[in-house]
Amino acid sequence: MNIAEIAKLAGVSSAAVSRYFNQGYISEEKREAIRKVVEETGYRPSLQAQTLRTKKTKMIGVIVPKIASASIGSVVEGILSVLNKSGYQMLLAVTQNDPKKELEYLSAFDEKQVDGVILVATVFTAEHKRMFKGLSVPMVIVGQQLSGYYCVYHDDYHASYDLTKLLLQKGRRKLGYMGAIKQDKAVGEKRYQGYRDAVCEAGLDKLAENYVIASFTVSSGYEKMGELLEKCKNLDGVICATDTMAAGAMQYLREHNIQVPGQILMAGQGDSEMARVTAPPLITVHYSYEKSGETAIQMLMEILSQGETALKEVKLGYYMVDSEWK
Repeated sequence: MNIAEIAKLAGVSSAAVSRYFNQGYISEEKREAIRKVVEETGYRPSLQAQTLRTKKTKMIGVIVPKIASASIGSVVEGILSVLNKSGYQMLLAVTQNDPKKELEYLSAFDEKQVDGVILVATVFTAEHKRMFKGLSVPMVIVGQQLSGYYCVYHDDYHASYDLTKLLLQKGRRKLGYMGAIKQDKAVGEKRYQGYRDAVCEAGLDKLAENYVIASFTVSSGYEKMGELLEKCKNLDGVICATDTMAAGAMQYLREHNIQVPGQILMAGQGDSEMARVTAPPLITVHYSYEKSGETAIQMLMEILSQGETALKEVKLGYYMVDSEWK
């Protein structure tokens, strides 16, 4: 089967069939006639032929640091909610938190394997920035702000600031913080800065030094909770950069007979399902991860169709999740 034969069976022109497969405008009557023929014959257009003709692959490359993450899963769901309606397909690349693999995938996607890239970013090295400048396909960054590039990110600083203020309002005056590496500007640097500024404004400057750096795992949260307690005696509250860290920290406290929230009030960030199943539920921050994926792919679709988008940077909001609030 070819387009001409489909057109003959449907009683329409070859141009109408071409517009049908390329999401162009045709009347509903012609669209329905073509759809019936396609369904009856099982015809599928050749992607290779389309690529040669249009110079478009109808593929979007999505690069993520890992898949065992509720937040990243939500970002991908948001991307797919738009992509599945657009006629494009997704190529998912998982770097396992290896910056070199990230660069490799960017290079592969840049060789016209995809029409555009969405990068769920963590760390920007000098090599990353050099490669960004030379990309021949449009890219939208998710989760980090980078001046001069299309990006969708969260208000990590104010979210962490407000979360710290919330614990202070609850009467917790001996706080500790479990964060991520500072090279991660959003989760590592901005969230710590929010904590630091909140305790300093409360006249509790020394609490800014009550912190440890953990990995994004439950086991690291468990291990670093012990390290934090050794470093800082008599804590009555701990704020973690992620819910996963906080869940591991809570496990450590339970196993060492430290009451939560009686002795230590725990807070995480991310509003994941894990935060809801801990006992008691974590105080946490809701970030719009799925919305960030939706917004990023909408921006990319607009760039692909128009060559640009009205919004270059989008900062999303947040809200506190606290089942114990009184």
